[in-house]
Amino acid sequence: MYIEIINGPNLNLLGKREPEKYGHSSFEDYLEVLKSRYPDINFKYFQSNTEGEIINEIQKTGFSSDGIILNAGGYTHTSVAITDAIAAVKSPVIEVHITNLSAREDFRHTSLIGRNCTGSIAGFGLDSYRLGVEALIEIINLRKK
Repeated sequence: MYIEIINGPNLNLLGKREPEKYGHSSFEDYLEVLKSRYPDINFKYFQSNTEGEIINEIQKTGFSSDGIILNAGGYTHTSVAITDAIAAVKSPVIEVHITNLSAREDFRHTSLIGRNCTGSIAGFGLDSYRLGVEALIEIINLRKK
């Protein structure tokens, strides 16, 4: 099984940026936790602060991966282009967020990308990614039946 995790803007600063909201661990450290918990899954990780690079990665992996976990960061609320890229690919996409967007500023309450994602998980810290992996495992196994 091959799952791509795509992180958007500012998520390269996890562990340094607002640790009271985002925790003290880098994503690279957390990815090692996922790899050890799910040794049969081939994880690929991509992070960019640039919208076009995120779109290119979705298009590149969206026809070859078993699924995508996407935390589009601030682009969640603004990017029609990322929304369209999700709609264009065949791989299921799970939207994840570390914080609970509904408990944050009003402008964060709307997700443009969510309409084209298979599902959304938010508010469980970095564990949102593990929950996304669990969701993808279920989706992938159902598709095989």
